[in-house]
Amino acid sequence: MTLPAFFFADQLAGIFELDDATVADAASFIRVMSLFNVAFAMSMVIGSALRAAGDTLTPLWIGLGTNCVNVFLVYGLVFGQFGLPAMGVRGAALATGLSLLSGSMVSLGLWWGGKLRIPRGSGVALTQQRVRQLIRIGYPAGLEQAAMQVGFIVFLWIVSLYGTAPYAAYGIGVQILSFSFVVGIGFNIAASTHVGQKLGAGDPEGAEHSGWRAMRLAVLTMAILSGLIIMTAESIASFIIDDPEVVRLTVVFIYVLGAAQPLMAIDFTLGGALRGAGDTRFPLVTTIAGLVVVRGCVAGLLALLDFGVEWVFCALLFDYCVKSSLMSWRFRRRAWQKIVI
Repeated sequence: MTLPAFFFADQLAGIFELDDATVADAASFIRVMSLFNVAFAMSMVIGSALRAAGDTLTPLWIGLGTNCVNVFLVYGLVFGQFGLPAMGVRGAALATGLSLLSGSMVSLGLWWGGKLRIPRGSGVALTQQRVRQLIRIGYPAGLEQAAMQVGFIVFLWIVSLYGTAPYAAYGIGVQILSFSFVVGIGFNIAASTHVGQKLGAGDPEGAEHSGWRAMRLAVLTMAILSGLIIMTAESIASFIIDDPEVVRLTVVFIYVLGAAQPLMAIDFTLGGALRGAGDTRFPLVTTIAGLVVVRGCVAGLLALLDFGVEWVFCALLFDYCVKSSLMSWRFRRRAWQKIVI
């Protein structure tokens, strides 16, 4: 994916039809970041393997170190501090890429040196049986990520029809609320790990209990965090950017996505539980139904009927209502308990 992203960065950035300066900056960012795709992939695979083996602390510490490097390099390469050149947006992309590379090198070094819970192994790694297993489990998850990106692009394209300010508000709002939904991602990983291990140990009842418990904890935690963010939305948005229209739209977006946090918690955790059980096909169907079809169609219809972008943001609620309902239905049916067996 590095080559098409690098050579077609201008066309990819131009999909959203923003102003020329923004498209140029976005294309520059894509082009630089694409050079670090392989490093990002290595980091993701090793981190996922460690979490599946029950080691969530090592990826945490590596991630903290990566972010410290990122903050230092972003400040230095964007503004020209610490003797580094001032590169603006390209500097931000380069800083992020280099920090990802450093984290990947640490992960790879620890694994290669036998310091991690997952052994380096010996012999032929890609046997025919193992390749079939990886493809059977992995291709629906890969297709799900592809469908997710398609859904995001369609939705962002519709938002971009209203101008650069709503597009910027979306990005800022997601970053602010990430303090809430990264908790859901954590419970997603926990649910996936526990469900997979319980099923492997022949304890389907324990696997089900772990999934529901992760969901309840995620809903409670994300509801509290999103409530705090909603109450301080205007202050946080004003701190990040000084454009009044972007601040106003960011606050509206935070209200909408903040209200959806309990639904996101259900989607994240039960989706993780199903994937941990090997049921990677149903989350793919759910993503297509909720994100691509429902969110895209509702947002497109509202835009076609000349509703304001504030109403287009509300398409998120329909998306997460559908996905959380489908995930709950699937998990409650317990068909996933038979997939590993």
